[in-house]
Amino acid sequence: MGRLTARRPVLRLAADGSQRRRPDTLAVEEPLELRVDGAPLTVTMRTPGHDVELAHGFLLTEGVIGAATDLLTARYCDSVDAEGRNTYNVLDVALAPGVEPPDTSVERNFYTTSSCGVCGKASLDAVKLKSRFSPAHDQVRVPWEVVGTLPDRLREAQKVFDSTGGLHAAGLFEPDGSLLVTREDVGRHNAVDKVLGHALLEGRVPAAGTVLQVSGRASFELVQKAVMAGVPVLAAVSAPSSLAVELADEAGLTLVGFLRGGSGNVYTHPERIAL
Repeated sequence: MGRLTARRPVLRLAADGSQRRRPDTLAVEEPLELRVDGAPLTVTMRTPGHDVELAHGFLLTEGVIGAATDLLTARYCDSVDAEGRNTYNVLDVALAPGVEPPDTSVERNFYTTSSCGVCGKASLDAVKLKSRFSPAHDQVRVPWEVVGTLPDRLREAQKVFDSTGGLHAAGLFEPDGSLLVTREDVGRHNAVDKVLGHALLEGRVPAAGTVLQVSGRASFELVQKAVMAGVPVLAAVSAPSSLAVELADEAGLTLVGFLRGGSGNVYTHPERIAL
């Protein structure tokens, strides 16, 4: 798994008072600086891997690009360790001619943590972005018995979680439950960006007729990302926030929360759920 995991010694303490030392496998967390045409845009704490997808997904969900052809190149640069080896923690992307560069509303004043994607926004007024791929008129209907199986299907696809227990996951599914792509990351927003970036590179954006399943809660930003990519249904195993429900309702997104054991709450636009 390379840089996805790291091994560290730990002292294991048991309830009966016994103790032993053993190695433990950890999920790697490292900073990624994203540059656009050489200019620093943001730094996010992420699990290394699928960084090009992460960059595409981030720029898509921030409204900078709408197609894979909007980016010409993506290359690692200017980041070496003490031995002079590339750390692969700086990614520079080049916009295609005619693509407007991101404005200051997309720039992050501080680094983005692995748990919060919007806390570093230069202006909260820029959080609500208008999607060029609105899901409002998507006519897909997904059987509830399929929706109820998606958390388990996503969990089965989590390779690194099995060894670390420390990663979020996101997966894009067809209405019949077929898995299109899944990605893991220490940040739930990064996992979603990687999935949507993959979809963009595969020509699947707008992601009409799909379900985005996430392993954690449904935050405002995850709803925004789904809307920006044209995803009509977002399902989460935990709770949504009030602002997430408000945005989903306003944008025409079906939002499902507390999806566990085949049951869950449909907060908005239940007409897409076939009973």
